[in-house]
Amino acid sequence: MASIGLFEAFLSLFPFLIFYYFQNKKHFGYLHIKQTLQSYHWNWPVLGMLPAVPVWLNRIDDLIWVIEKNNLTFLFKGPWFTRMDMLFTVDPANIHHMLSSNFSNYIKGPEFKEIVDVFGDAMFNTEAELWRNLRMSTQVILSRQSFQNFSMSVTTSKIKDVLLPLLSRFSEEGTIVDLQDVFRRFMFNTTVVTTVGSDPQSLSTEMPEYELAKALEDAGEAIVIRHLIPRFVWKFQRWMRLGQEKKLIEAGATFDRVCAKYILAKREEIRSQEIDHHHDHSDEESDDLLTYFIKLDTSKYELLKPSDDKFLRDTILASIVAMRDTTSTALTWFFWLISKNPHVEAKIRQEINTNLPKAESSQERPWSAIDRKEYLNKLVYLHGALYETMRLYPPIPFERSSPIQSDVLPSGHKIEANFTIIIPIYLMGRMKSIWGEDALEFKPERWISETGDLRHEPSSKFFAFNSGPRICPGKHLAMLAMKNVVVEILQNYYIKVVKEHKIEPKPRLVLHMKHGLRVTLTKRCSA
Repeated sequence: MASIGLFEAFLSLFPFLIFYYFQNKKHFGYLHIKQTLQSYHWNWPVLGMLPAVPVWLNRIDDLIWVIEKNNLTFLFKGPWFTRMDMLFTVDPANIHHMLSSNFSNYIKGPEFKEIVDVFGDAMFNTEAELWRNLRMSTQVILSRQSFQNFSMSVTTSKIKDVLLPLLSRFSEEGTIVDLQDVFRRFMFNTTVVTTVGSDPQSLSTEMPEYELAKALEDAGEAIVIRHLIPRFVWKFQRWMRLGQEKKLIEAGATFDRVCAKYILAKREEIRSQEIDHHHDHSDEESDDLLTYFIKLDTSKYELLKPSDDKFLRDTILASIVAMRDTTSTALTWFFWLISKNPHVEAKIRQEINTNLPKAESSQERPWSAIDRKEYLNKLVYLHGALYETMRLYPPIPFERSSPIQSDVLPSGHKIEANFTIIIPIYLMGRMKSIWGEDALEFKPERWISETGDLRHEPSSKFFAFNSGPRICPGKHLAMLAMKNVVVEILQNYYIKVVKEHKIEPKPRLVLHMKHGLRVTLTKRCSA
């Protein structure tokens, strides 16, 4: 009953807050940041700083200024009794402390696991020994040459047989294309193939809707809402099956149904292969992630249960979530940034022409996995440009952590046990005190050393792939996949963003463009 009373109180105040915000929106738009600093530190009775959130979301540059002036760490006070107080930090020393040197004391926390419960025991929301088992097994699989060759083979074949022909058709017809949608569908296809061995074929001229992709969209939106509103509010909505919570329930049912179909088909495929005495068991070139996990040696990973369909379901979802949207989002922002910086695009083209084998067309270049990896690894400037893209537009815009026991951060902030700490990665890449006075500029050169090699930056500073023991195990494969796509598109097409097309981030779990990336393509005379 107490929760219902608080919920009603929140609802009664909410219209006033909306009215107040829109009445003052113009006012906030014209005041100088130093004159409005107090506005960004609203700490209302009962509601805390929650009313300031719409203003902050509309004035990101000013929020960056505020965090800079607070020595890179800022305490957010949430509404009373909602457990929404949080510490925001972009201080690399704090990040290194939490995620590396004192890693065992910092976890995602039970609240985070509850917020993303639809994904079950995925590696990104598990802790302790279960996380270690998942992490070790995944690293072993991803480091296998056979799986790396399989992943590269899938990506290159999809580029050659699906992506390039589709872009060629769009170019010939003069069609305006949402490049973000193209990349998301492309990566969805390649990710599902490398994960379960089945091709959803969602990338075509018809652009069909695929139920798993739609469920992932709905789940992502609901999870963001859960981060932004008090727990009792979304709990009530879930109980009543209202709004985004209803969609999340339906998304979970879709995950269960689709993954069950994949798992059943894969088990039958493996049994069939075992019966077929002509099958060469030493040939693992086409083994997808699900096959590896079903055949997993459980003596090495005591907490993993490949015989349990729930474990396999969670593993499938974790893989798709990790690979699909992050890579496609980075590619989308990359092509927009080089369209604004033609000198960068020219340098990338020059590097490609210098290092890749000459051919009359892309169809005549070597497409074998081993050859492709060798060529792509030579593209240092392109690597730096992709890193620079993810510095400014990190695919995952924020991370959260929580201490098991109370602690004192290097910044001097004392943190009680179970307190929520947010790392706003998007803001971190724009901090002048971290990246220098040119922090807001797109400069791939910052990643190139005097000797022409890739310059190393600590992961506590460049956080696009996480940091410490939780650093992304698929980082190398993701970079190869992005380079592969970029090389073929730049070798075959000129891309022009539609005039006056509005570009702005969409605040979600993954940093999509709110309105997509609408472009036209023109075929290059030679590749």
